[in-house]
Amino acid sequence: MTSIWTPDSWRQKPILQQPTYPDAAALAEVEQQLSKQAPLVFAGEIRQLKKQLAAVGRGETFLLQGGDCAESFAEFSANNIRDTFKVMLQMAIVLTFGAQKPVVKIGRVAGQFAKPRSDGFEEQNGVKLPTYRGDIINDIQFDPVARVPDPERLLRAYYQSAATLNLLRAFSRGGLADLNQVHEWNLAFVKKSPLGERYEDLAHRLTETLAFMKACGINTDNSPQLHETTLYTSHEALLLNYEQAFTRQEEATGKWYDTSAHMLWIGDRTRQPDHAHIEFARGIGNPIGLKAGPSTKVDDLLRNIDALNPDNEAGRLNIIVRMGANQVEEFFPPLLRAVEQHGKTVTWSCDPMHGNTIKTNNGYKTRSAESVLTEVKQFFQVHRAEGTVAGGVHFEMTGRNVTECIGGQYNLTEHDLADRYHTHCDPRLNADQALELAFLIADNLKSAQA
Repeated sequence: MTSIWTPDSWRQKPILQQPTYPDAAALAEVEQQLSKQAPLVFAGEIRQLKKQLAAVGRGETFLLQGGDCAESFAEFSANNIRDTFKVMLQMAIVLTFGAQKPVVKIGRVAGQFAKPRSDGFEEQNGVKLPTYRGDIINDIQFDPVARVPDPERLLRAYYQSAATLNLLRAFSRGGLADLNQVHEWNLAFVKKSPLGERYEDLAHRLTETLAFMKACGINTDNSPQLHETTLYTSHEALLLNYEQAFTRQEEATGKWYDTSAHMLWIGDRTRQPDHAHIEFARGIGNPIGLKAGPSTKVDDLLRNIDALNPDNEAGRLNIIVRMGANQVEEFFPPLLRAVEQHGKTVTWSCDPMHGNTIKTNNGYKTRSAESVLTEVKQFFQVHRAEGTVAGGVHFEMTGRNVTECIGGQYNLTEHDLADRYHTHCDPRLNADQALELAFLIADNLKSAQA
């Protein structure tokens, strides 16, 4: 019999990947302050996203989830938020044409601060300190004081998230999402790209479509969907004391929602059945993402699905597959078949980033754009073979012109990484690499429908 859920019932379960705060009283005070802050998102928005994710699961729409590996305090600026928003729109319009269906856009933004780590400590020059776990917990500076978890950072992360959301809502409604404007950005990319000819056909088709719509009297003045958009927010539900503080009960329905983001996901390191993260997530009404990697066992996945989605509700659960290039065909089909055989209703998406991280000879963590695309292709191939729906993709990316992933249209090499390697954690696709992948995925989607 399932135990009674409360917003704090997770505290009675084993838990991994949590910082150790030296001052428990100070932490409790910050948690209390957070619980009184205004919600970042609202229950009606969360329910709307769940409906759209249900459509993704049926193959009626396509999911694009992307954004920073980990947001930082130092890189927070309106320009950085704008640039990431722009590249998400560019990718979405390309994928819309390739998939011939609407695209649901979810950002890894306005709350994606904490990161799980494989080791609790880091050593440099014989000095061992607690590992950096994201700006919401401690500082990246390798210093004994900076690495001490500080609860005040939870408040700063909330205020930055609120400011980020304010900007995103303004961008979404203030003209930046105008379809004609986004198309002009794509044309600029096509013109400068070494692979421009490959993309020119899709861009030309879009130009013709917009001209036809304008001739029919469909324009931004009378069709707001051409002028506005919706970008939902998401982050990993890692720090459960932060998530609990924003878990509020809706008066009209009596349901609980985590109002820190529209969607939360549980990572590959914290998905253990009967542990705290599954316990917390099972009681909130948000759409939940669940990472599935090469070590995911069929029985554990089915147990987690039963815990997180006992009513088999469409749009509730998104299984985010992250296997690594050339491992998809071995590890993914058994999970997919088990879920189908047991009649579980889930949405499937592909995270081709986390299984493809490598370390170069010069010490940089990086990812190959070619490996990322290979994993996406293999994910779609498995779904085609099984007759199931490949719902979407999940990227770590930025609108900035960084050099953190190798390959892509400009053939970045290991030697280029040092030029603009700015990530605080994992390597991200830059704007050109992300858009290039969108075009290539669109080509694959178009071919699959031919």
